[in-house]
Amino acid sequence: MIKIRNEIEADYKSVEDITRKSFYNLYMEGCVEHYLVHTMRQHRDFIAELDFVMELEGQIIGNIMYTKAKLTDEKGEEKEILTFGPVCVVPEFQRKGYGKKLMEHSFQQAEKMGYDVIVIFGSPVNYVSRGFRSCKKYNVCLENGKYPAAMMVKELAPNALDGRKWFYQSSPVMEINEEAAMQYDAALGEMEKKCQPSQEEFYIMSHSFLE
Repeated sequence: MIKIRNEIEADYKSVEDITRKSFYNLYMEGCVEHYLVHTMRQHRDFIAELDFVMELEGQIIGNIMYTKAKLTDEKGEEKEILTFGPVCVVPEFQRKGYGKKLMEHSFQQAEKMGYDVIVIFGSPVNYVSRGFRSCKKYNVCLENGKYPAAMMVKELAPNALDGRKWFYQSSPVMEINEEAAMQYDAALGEMEKKCQPSQEEFYIMSHSFLE
C-alpha cells in the first residue's frame, strides 16, 4: 500500500536518515543532503505544502522538498518559480517507479498552487522522462550567462516561458556550509566514506556547460 502525504514533525528524523542513506557516497565521499534537509525546513523559501513523504506499508521510503527560486529577465522583471531537492527513495526501493509517483504527485500539487515552472539540477537521465528539458531550450541560464548541462526546466503550464532570456537564482538555503554539514554528519554515527564512480560522473556533469 503506497501513501503520499505531507511531512510532519514526527517524520523529521526518519526523512533525514533516508536522505543520508540515499546520498551517502553518491556525489562525494559522505554527503551533505541530509544537512540541507535539516536546515531547509526553517528557511523562509521552504514550501511546507510541497514537502511530501512516501510510505510503503507504513514505512517512509521517499521524500521530496521544494523551495522558492526566481527567474529574472534582461529588463529586470522577476518570476517566482520552484526548485526541488533533495528528492530521494531509499536504495532498496529505487528503479521501481516510486520516485516517479512521488514527483508526479508533487507536480500536480504545485500546479494547483499556481506555480508554472520548475528548475532543477541533476542527472538528465533521471528527469527527462518526467518532462524536464535542457535549460538551453528554454533560454534559462545562470547569472553569469552560462547554461549548465545539469540544469533542467519543466513547464507546469504550456508556454509559461516565452523564449526571452531568463537568469536563474536559487534560494540562499542551497548555499550549504560544508564544515557545518560535516559536523552534523559526524554526530549521527559512523558511515563508511568511500570513492565511487558516480562521484566522477557527478563532477563531470556539474562542470559541463552547453554552448
